[in-house]
Amino acid sequence: MLITEYRLELAIQALRAILPLAHPADTTLRYFFKDERIGSNERELVAETVFGVLRHRLLLEITCAGNATPRRMALAWLVRFGGYNLREIEPVLKHDEKEWLATVKGVKTGDQPLPVQAELPEWLVEKMHASYSDEDILAIGLSMQQGAPLDIRVNTLLAKRDDVLQLLHDKNIEAAATPYSPVGIRLKEKIPLNKDALFTEGKIEVQDEGSQLLGFLLAPKRNDMVVDFCAGAGGKTLMLSALMNSQGRLYAMDTSEKRLANLKPRLKRSGASNIQPMLIAHENDLKVKRLSGKIDRVLVDAPCSGLGTLRRSPDLKFRQSPGSIEEVTRKQAAILASASRLLKKGGRLVYATCSILPEENQLIVQAFLTAHPDFVLRPASEVLQQQKIALDTGDYLELRPHLHNTDGFFAAVLERV
Repeated sequence: MLITEYRLELAIQALRAILPLAHPADTTLRYFFKDERIGSNERELVAETVFGVLRHRLLLEITCAGNATPRRMALAWLVRFGGYNLREIEPVLKHDEKEWLATVKGVKTGDQPLPVQAELPEWLVEKMHASYSDEDILAIGLSMQQGAPLDIRVNTLLAKRDDVLQLLHDKNIEAAATPYSPVGIRLKEKIPLNKDALFTEGKIEVQDEGSQLLGFLLAPKRNDMVVDFCAGAGGKTLMLSALMNSQGRLYAMDTSEKRLANLKPRLKRSGASNIQPMLIAHENDLKVKRLSGKIDRVLVDAPCSGLGTLRRSPDLKFRQSPGSIEEVTRKQAAILASASRLLKKGGRLVYATCSILPEENQLIVQAFLTAHPDFVLRPASEVLQQQKIALDTGDYLELRPHLHNTDGFFAAVLERV
């Protein structure tokens, strides 16, 4: 795409709005596009530049040699990562920029400290050192610098995976079955699906393969009573309903009215009839207490730092801090303790996050097990094997972009004995 002054200026304005990182980057960008009303080519270039700068921010700041303005960051990204050469963008350069840009490609990544190579802030690398080697941190960091593929889940209440694959191929959309989830499909290109008949008729939902595997870990039976404790907009709730063949009873609990409202149109499309959305004030709400000891299966997809989703939300690594991690771990421990009271004897709880930090994952589970001797850990690989899914990451489900091509996920299967 030709870089004109107008296009460059749009990218700079967008970066100016986003780089203070007061709000999630995708939200700020959505408002920016609403205000600017620009063509699809311009939108594509702006989005690519913004997310490219966020993914490679630490190295780009070094190439800017102490003058990391939004303009310089945009130009450095275009030359270093955007596939443009100096000749192509020379017409939009100011008098001293050509000389500086000629040095940008020469900055060697391998000479930089680990945080810059991995594109992860120093505090985060320090935290990761507690349980990862330098090689692991670099591998995770590099994989998070790539964009994520588009995964969809087939709604088995309304369609079969093979039929959906065939329909996609008929439309010349490149797609393949996901390697682990038996109901997942991975698309080669990121295409807008919200107007596609497969989506509007409820046959598919956008959902990362890692997130789909949580449903198979929970493995609800048809007539079970099930709670999705932090349901959000209900992606996993809908999957659980499909696994239950829309039988039994499924409570979708959340503290956000807005998130539960977003579930309504999805619910309508899905054909599921066993879901009961339930707004709760907090994890110890009376509505939760009334169901104490009555539930067969509980999914706790806990609020977390989101550091496993940096391929999609690279701004998160700059918007989180040691303080925010501490705050979220307190919340996670409280939610897990409260949700566990719902379970019958012999019931199963799956605790999950999209974080790669042990303090949000293993440490929360281990502290919970110490405080609750009536619960045991079931090896995740064995539970998946029972579901005919060959994926062995040990006692816990631990997924990484560079190993599994999913977001960074964690899950533990707990049973009340």
